[in-house]
Amino acid sequence: MPRRVPLVAPLVVVPLAAALAALPATPRAQGAPPGTGAQPPGARSAAPEPWRIIAVPQASVVLGRDGALIGTIGRERRLSVPLRTLPRHVGQAFIAVEDKRFYQHDGVDLVGIAGALKDAARTGDVRGASTITQLLVGNMHPEVVDRRDRSLGRKLREQQAAREMERHYSKEQILEAFLNQIAFGRGVFGIELAARQYFGKGAAELSVAEAASLAAMPKSPVLYDPVRHPDRNLARRNTVLALMREQGYLTPAQAEAAQRAPLRTAESPLGVAPWVADVVRVQAERAGIPVREGGYRLHTTIDPGLQRAAQRALADGVAEVEARAGFRGAPCAAKAPAAAAPGGRGAQCLEGSVVVLDPATGAVRALVGGRDYALSSFNRAVDGERQPGSSFKPFVYAQALAQGLPANAAVADTALRLRLENGQWYAPGNADNAFLGTLTLREALVRSRNPVAVQLGLAVGLDSVAALVRRAGVRAPPAPGPAAALGAAAVQPLDFVAAYAVFDNGGLAVEPQLLVRVEERGGRTVLAPAAPAPRPALDPRVAFIVRDMLRDVVARGTATSVRRVLPERIPVAGKTGTTNDNADVWFVGMTPELVAGVWLGFDTPAPIAPGAAGGTLAAPIAARVLADAYAGRTAAAWQPPPGVVGVELDRATGAPATPATAAADRYLEWFLPGTEPGAPAWPWRLWRAGPLGGLP
Repeated sequence: MPRRVPLVAPLVVVPLAAALAALPATPRAQGAPPGTGAQPPGARSAAPEPWRIIAVPQASVVLGRDGALIGTIGRERRLSVPLRTLPRHVGQAFIAVEDKRFYQHDGVDLVGIAGALKDAARTGDVRGASTITQLLVGNMHPEVVDRRDRSLGRKLREQQAAREMERHYSKEQILEAFLNQIAFGRGVFGIELAARQYFGKGAAELSVAEAASLAAMPKSPVLYDPVRHPDRNLARRNTVLALMREQGYLTPAQAEAAQRAPLRTAESPLGVAPWVADVVRVQAERAGIPVREGGYRLHTTIDPGLQRAAQRALADGVAEVEARAGFRGAPCAAKAPAAAAPGGRGAQCLEGSVVVLDPATGAVRALVGGRDYALSSFNRAVDGERQPGSSFKPFVYAQALAQGLPANAAVADTALRLRLENGQWYAPGNADNAFLGTLTLREALVRSRNPVAVQLGLAVGLDSVAALVRRAGVRAPPAPGPAAALGAAAVQPLDFVAAYAVFDNGGLAVEPQLLVRVEERGGRTVLAPAAPAPRPALDPRVAFIVRDMLRDVVARGTATSVRRVLPERIPVAGKTGTTNDNADVWFVGMTPELVAGVWLGFDTPAPIAPGAAGGTLAAPIAARVLADAYAGRTAAAWQPPPGVVGVELDRATGAPATPATAAADRYLEWFLPGTEPGAPAWPWRLWRAGPLGGLP
């Protein structure tokens, strides 16, 4: 029969929002109920008395759109929680291993000291006999009681302060302050964020075995890290569980069951959205909010589940590319920078970015700035600038449609040789080193023919294409010369993916939004950035036609790999992109509710692998993210806007279908009024002659 022991706290499980709300807005006065362990009013000073429980630094928390914790900001990553919200076995685990007479002593364990002295005299081994109260004094007031000091004077000062602390505070207040104070490695302080860091759950949800694993760590957070050294942590965890049994906190059956429990740690739970935390921190600080001082709540637009899916899809995708024959980089799964090859090329880590946003509002649902934040915290989605390649072409085609060229116009995929202003010659080719001759405009986009895009850009005016791209939200300056039509200008991935929203939402440009509001601990909103209203950037009819063409890119063009992952019930459109030297691969796709973009490449541009292409490397990653977003649900359907004309055509000729046209060759093409076959008037004479060919 286990002996009766004082209850540390009743078993109460609370969600994060409730735990946050329980934190006081101001320091608690002496004698108040157990809370965060703040000092009495007026006690704070440059050198506070070492017996006082003072307010400790807190983290500012970054929250997803559902209120879930997705990141932390602060010089000390800590989120203090009331003891009353924790299961009693959490405190009991720490008491069992750190201070078994915690409820009997007055701050100094004389029995423990005597035992330590006896052991030292008998064996020569010196062990500590510090109590939880003494540990709290030393950890909370290192400037007064430095525990690195091994002198008798330091010990006496510490013991005196511990006794004084016990006279002013209850055992529950001291235990609460201790659990919220101690370090757990990796910059994490306190039981709440330790539970989230290592087990992906709040401290209120810790099992007996998990509580014992964390109680094993204060002796050496590095040595007993359960992720990096699971065997060591497991052995010490089981020792803690045995002590809990010996001291009556667990029955033999409970201890045995907990010792049999496997050690299952979480996968970077505090790193759910580290790149997002960096972005919103900068936004808040620019607005004058000192979020690194702690205590703030930053609400974001991020969907935590989709964020995890994006990070997982990118990590899996780059690992698959690294395993490809001919991969030019170095496998970097070991979370250590690869050694640079001669000249700085060839042995780099393959990197990437993922952006997912709501095309109606610009609210960012997922943002991943690299394969692994621990490997590199550089945010490629926000701070990177890379050439988009052929994923730029939809803007060229949109401008051509806006100027009156119909989607069934005959265009020439042929060799070009253009004289540049500097006297050099420019001859755009295709990835397959072939030219297909006369195609419809739709077919040229589906097959991503470079000479057609260059001809279109020159015909409509590259400056007009650049103006459209700026209206859509891309801030990068355009590239000079005809190569601009093939995405030669470097763009920021976040801006570029957001610009694709114009094809998804009826031609409206949206501003990417991450930060919704910042609250002080008391709940008062101190910053709420206004989301810019969507602004017209493209004729909604043109946007619809381009999107319909991009649906064909996925159905039978360069992005068919998407359909091997994403089921047919989900409408999807998109465009691949690959630069000439295979250094950058892209896919930007959309459903009726989401726009998703993926980029892969090395930080120092270099070929990824022979034959690398956006359709084979980037598109499957985006498809996995979208498939996760639609798991178990369907998507809305795209509807044509007013003012477009649908005509059934023969895919082989681009002309109206006849009774002789096979069913497989029939498709519905969309036109601006007056551009459809048989329209009575054609004011757009530009397209009847010249290098693009004529209309059917």
